[in-house]
Amino acid sequence: MPEAAFRRLPSVDRLAADPRIAAQLGELPRGLIVDLVRQELAAARSAVAAGAPVPDPNSLVERVIRRGLGLLVLSLQPVINATGVVIHTNLGRAPLSRAARAAIDRVARGYSNLEFDLETGERGHRHAHLEGLLCQVTGAEAGFAVNNNAAAVLLGLMALAQGREVVVSRGQAVEIGGGFRIPDVLRQSGARLVEVGTTNRTYLRDYEAAIGPETAAVLRVHRSNFRIIGFTAEPELRELAGLAHSRGVWLLDDLGSGCLIDTTQFGLLKEPLVQESVAAGADLVFFSADKLLGGPQAGVIVGRRELVERLRRHPLARAVRIDKLCLAGLAATLTHYLKGEALTEVPVWWMIARPAEEVRFRAEAWAGKVTGLGMVEVVPTESAVGGGSLPGETLPSFALAVRPRDEDVVGLARRLRLAHPAVVGRVEANRLLLDPRTVLPEDDEALLGVLRAALPG
Repeated sequence: MPEAAFRRLPSVDRLAADPRIAAQLGELPRGLIVDLVRQELAAARSAVAAGAPVPDPNSLVERVIRRGLGLLVLSLQPVINATGVVIHTNLGRAPLSRAARAAIDRVARGYSNLEFDLETGERGHRHAHLEGLLCQVTGAEAGFAVNNNAAAVLLGLMALAQGREVVVSRGQAVEIGGGFRIPDVLRQSGARLVEVGTTNRTYLRDYEAAIGPETAAVLRVHRSNFRIIGFTAEPELRELAGLAHSRGVWLLDDLGSGCLIDTTQFGLLKEPLVQESVAAGADLVFFSADKLLGGPQAGVIVGRRELVERLRRHPLARAVRIDKLCLAGLAATLTHYLKGEALTEVPVWWMIARPAEEVRFRAEAWAGKVTGLGMVEVVPTESAVGGGSLPGETLPSFALAVRPRDEDVVGLARRLRLAHPAVVGRVEANRLLLDPRTVLPEDDEALLGVLRAALPG
């Protein structure tokens, strides 16, 4: 039976010659089209062998065309984030400022002095483009960046503690996104984890008792994606620094979020500041660039010059180094902090700083432009910072709530996600909520155009 069924499938040449394929995939080389046809026919044979019916020729043509278009259409595309989550990990975390985007474009369009000293005409160092900015905004002696914060922490541990002990509070041996666990990082680095204290209470005396001849460092890890409240205790960073230095070991501080601005001014809990960690005596501080810093993906390392140089010279540093595009975007982002304009120019902070009434005004303006298309109203809601920062903390906000007349809300949400540009909101209580807080003003008209096209008239 399978052999007879297989004979009903078209040949490679016959299917590849179908004019509909040429019309849709004419941009692709003939050899690639033939490969796509072979792949589709192989998949059809496997399905038939498993008992599926033989697909008709029209179906095979459509499948080949879908395969080809999947190669031609870039899957990574812009999305309008109307979820109300400012640093949305699944949507690319921090959007970049205009200056950061322009800096990346300038570097991307041609050659650059990435590792070339224009004054001397000799080889330069990519780290020189960031160090002055990092030192100025954090107060550190030296600094550089790698490709993400996980790499930064791994590099620090390998360079300073391989084969030796690192003391960590039991309440800070945490797992962050993607199953990334601090104990696993320590093992990969070759360092030996020494846990002290309990999940909720760790005292200075616990660290003191654990430091011995084999200890290389004390590591503090900021619990950026969850909170422990109630019966808790942990020493101040300054106390840890005093203890570590009195015993001749390093104090390493993994801050995660990379915050440089006081979050309490927006009614949020206090997020540890990088510059405070440096001032408190941490020898090295590690943090992300694409969270509360508001830049491109990178892991930043700042601290004592001697230690920073050791990390730069370590063989792993080349494997995790930052590329020219991220370097350009990060330098431009740091410049906003240097100029004191982060709250207006860095999108993450612009969104966080928006008063609720300003968000409500935008939501009402949206509502006025889609009147008559389903049930539309402006409702109070809460926005989240997201991105593993300030867990459980929200900002009062307003959203456009949409109930379509003749379509389920899940179907409407899907239609918006599949539009161009894609619009992502959130479904609550059988309504689609679109929160203006996380939508840049220049995207308002595009969002409304997608919404009008998706709603039945």
